[in-house]
Amino acid sequence: MTVHQAKTDLSELLGRVEAGEEIIIARGEMPVAVLKEYTGDEMAKRRAAAFGNDVGKYPKVPDEVLFGPISNEDCIDMFGRNFFDLHKVLK
Repeated sequence: MTVHQAKTDLSELLGRVEAGEEIIIARGEMPVAVLKEYTGDEMAKRRAAAFGNDVGKYPKVPDEVLFGPISNEDCIDMFGRNFFDLHKVLK
């Protein structure tokens, strides 16, 4: 499926994905993405693979933070006052 087709038929594609289908999206002849059902388990595996030996060394960042703005208080709670103060200096 091309990017144009995917944009045009996104609602239909989401229904197919919810039914268990995986859809490959291509730019021209080159596949660039797979549209498939979201699972929290898969996200955890991807994080583990991305961070390798660092898994468990740092606090888990809630998914809500990854998909929206973070308040100063949340930043301090997750990373500590020193990190927050350093972040302000580096801005």
